[in-house]
Amino acid sequence: MAASATAVESVAAAALRTALLRVRQVAERAGGRPDKIRVVAVSKTKPVALIRQVYDAGHRCFGENYVQEIVDKAPQLPDDVAWHFLGHLQSNKVKTLLTGVPNLAMVEGVDNMKLANILDRVVSGLGRNTLKVLVQVNTSGEASKSGISPEGCVGLAEHVKLRCPNLELSGLMTIGMPDYNSTPRTSGLEVCKALGMAEDQFELSMGMSGDFEQAVRVLYIYFRVNRWLY
Repeated sequence: MAASATAVESVAAAALRTALLRVRQVAERAGGRPDKIRVVAVSKTKPVALIRQVYDAGHRCFGENYVQEIVDKAPQLPDDVAWHFLGHLQSNKVKTLLTGVPNLAMVEGVDNMKLANILDRVVSGLGRNTLKVLVQVNTSGEASKSGISPEGCVGLAEHVKLRCPNLELSGLMTIGMPDYNSTPRTSGLEVCKALGMAEDQFELSMGMSGDFEQAVRVLYIYFRVNRWLY
């Protein structure tokens, strides 16, 4: 049984290496810099033992979609893990998340002003460092997806930037169908222009396991100078 578990864990580490290689190859073919891309390993539903194997292979950035799951896992893993919370975050779970995960690096899912205000207030109350956040944008307009519309993202980004001193606006997280167009680029450039943010300090989060190579290509074509997360 132990041998079988080890074999599964080794597959996880090998899968990470393969994914990182594919990212590098696509970025280089697109004429971009692979070091500008940060891969977020989504570890939802995966056991801590498996995550630890990927950690031991050198990876430090992990993402979770469910508050209870990340709160359960974080204490079982080293403090230098950079946890990302991905997707819609319920307002009534903000304090549980921030209290339970002191090494939370970023919330990728601020989709309304109420949530931004609560995050800002809880961060202040806990006395923790400024929390990085991405505004979540529904680029495809699908009713089943959360996130603010592309038309509303500048206003929400402005609110976070100017009204939430305990949050650091780092960029946009885009949700939508895999047939990407220029919407992420347009939204990002509009936010940078409206808020006077440097494009080379602005991040876009897009792409999942099934389409991250396409996301890398699109981002290098449309938003060459920036940093991205996957």
